[in-house]
Amino acid sequence: MKFSRLFLNRLQNLQHSEDTVVVIDVLRSFTTAAVALARGAAAVYPVDGIAAASALRDRIANSVSVGAVRGGDPVPGFDFGNSPARLMQADLAGKHIVLSTAAGVQGLQRFRQARHLYAASLVCAQATATAIRASGAQEICFVITGEWIDRDGDEDIACADYIESLLRGEPAAPAPFVRRVRDSDFGRRFAAGTWPNLPHDDLELAASADLFAFAMPVRRAGAHLVIS
Repeated sequence: MKFSRLFLNRLQNLQHSEDTVVVIDVLRSFTTAAVALARGAAAVYPVDGIAAASALRDRIANSVSVGAVRGGDPVPGFDFGNSPARLMQADLAGKHIVLSTAAGVQGLQRFRQARHLYAASLVCAQATATAIRASGAQEICFVITGEWIDRDGDEDIACADYIESLLRGEPAAPAPFVRRVRDSDFGRRFAAGTWPNLPHDDLELAASADLFAFAMPVRRAGAHLVIS
């Protein structure tokens, strides 16, 4: 296998198409998506843009909207913010989740033409590696979405390192990668407990390596992307 890395914050306004792309957003988009599926959601629709997400929610029966703007604040008028801990308490059985966030969702949309596309976070890292290996993929590109001007993005880089180690067949105990998620710039904001929309419980969930035994492949359904 050949591996490469791209950083969403450094990409130019160009379309990219790769064989197998793993878009990573540990804090919090794809931890939230994984929790929604674990809670029985029928599907997650990652939608770029608040207006487009609201319109899709209104068109899909039995749907709820989940999302946050850059910095982590909930989207006004949405049913839930981008909080996996809160979704752990929600009744989502059979629901269609319309997800709009500032980083992870944009990454998926940017690589929507990839032959194989995955949303990934630490909670489903091992399952993601298993799915990639089963697909016979030879070239895997990890897209890091959490690096910004004021954030090192190491929570996502750690997740990519963990998945790559698993794919290489190297010994890969999750503890060092979990520690990096907690010690990342963004992880420390959750740990501080001083940011009202960055609860510590979200960090606890996001740093739970291999909590779920499923991957999150992303498919195209007409104009939309679907995680199911």
